[in-house]
Amino acid sequence: MSKLRQFLQDAETKAFDQGHRATIKFNIGKYNAAVQRGLTQYTDHELARERGSYIKTQTINNLDKYLMEFEANFTARGGKVIWARDAQEALKEIGEIMKRKRARSVVKSKSMITEEIHLNEYLEKNGIETVETDLGEYIVQLAEQRPYHIVTPAMHMSKKDIADLFVRKLGIAPTENAEELVGVARKLLREKYTSAEVGITGGNFLIADVGGVAVTENEGNARLSTTFPKTHIAIVGIEKMIPSIMDLDLFWPLLSTSGTGQNVTVYNSIFTGPRQPKEKDGPEEMYVVLLDNGRTDLLALPEKREALNCIRCGACLNVCPVYKNIGGHTYESTYSGPIGSVITPHYNGMAEHKHLSFASSLCGACTSVCPVKINIHNLLLLNRKQSVDQGLVESQEKTAIKLWLKAMKSRRLMNIAPASIKNFVLRYVQKESWSKRREPLQVPQKSFNQLWKEKRG
Repeated sequence: MSKLRQFLQDAETKAFDQGHRATIKFNIGKYNAAVQRGLTQYTDHELARERGSYIKTQTINNLDKYLMEFEANFTARGGKVIWARDAQEALKEIGEIMKRKRARSVVKSKSMITEEIHLNEYLEKNGIETVETDLGEYIVQLAEQRPYHIVTPAMHMSKKDIADLFVRKLGIAPTENAEELVGVARKLLREKYTSAEVGITGGNFLIADVGGVAVTENEGNARLSTTFPKTHIAIVGIEKMIPSIMDLDLFWPLLSTSGTGQNVTVYNSIFTGPRQPKEKDGPEEMYVVLLDNGRTDLLALPEKREALNCIRCGACLNVCPVYKNIGGHTYESTYSGPIGSVITPHYNGMAEHKHLSFASSLCGACTSVCPVKINIHNLLLLNRKQSVDQGLVESQEKTAIKLWLKAMKSRRLMNIAPASIKNFVLRYVQKESWSKRREPLQVPQKSFNQLWKEKRG
């Protein structure tokens, strides 16, 4: 089955699943209410967005300079930088590290980029136990699913769903007490931190002037994942760069407020290399894998490169009417929602993923909430244009448009068939789309052209 057909099938199933819609409406509703409260910390939120947009745009336009500055500063403190052109190269390099360390287990904090390169599957195939330590990621790992949301991986699951999962997978006594469920996960994960040879994180920001990787979180699991294991690997997309550590006073609040409504997240860490001689904890070795994986291809498109400004707050998902109806898993991609629909065709191929850019109402809600002012709905239009320019349009669609154009340009052709024949054609065309859930569209017995002629004599 093609990705488009699968997408349409899954979208219809989810859109008419009342239980799923109730869960998402409840969870996203809580976030949206929190975000409105959180925005009150700003005296001029629009100015903060303007500054964030300006800094990210300037950084992306000079990305080569900042990447080299980051590498120089990070390696000066004993860190090691690995440049990976694609997912396969990143996995190969990480696999080599695992072999050298003779690693049998890995603890991993929440990271979308490791989902992008399918790191867990790779490590498990090589006999390495990989444990997600973020509670939401741990839940979807147990459920053998991909994350549903950029910020909240298990947003689609209710408390009862999670309780049933824990009973089935972990063998606990049935309970819907949230504290008890968290306690079960905490107890299991604590043992993993102390036994793992390697800890893996992503990175919310790369900081050029100090050679640092900034990680923001709410549970402390990233700190535990980098404190006990002797080796820390941070895998970060090259677009996550910001020029200075001083810019974090702008970006940390923008990220947290836009995503969860917090003034700032609970734990914010900056890793600038392995443990130094006078430091008491931290890894003996630290690697940063700088991943391209299609990012420089997007960088080469001046009209679209602003998509690389994204700081992965998830705000655009929370306001998107399409996302709220069809859900995160329907996209069948690492990054879902509006921003995922923009970047996925560039990272994973326009031919197979162009349909995502058409899965939008173009209402502009995503653009209005983006903390770095990415013009998301315009980028979706540009993706659509690119797919047409590249000839990635199905033959049936091309034929339909040609016939429609020919008819619309000729009143004689429009009048040649009676309303009954037009309605027969419409019923056939609509039967697998519009008419599945709605009354079929019908052509009136008399066209406007006929009515006009009758009126004018």
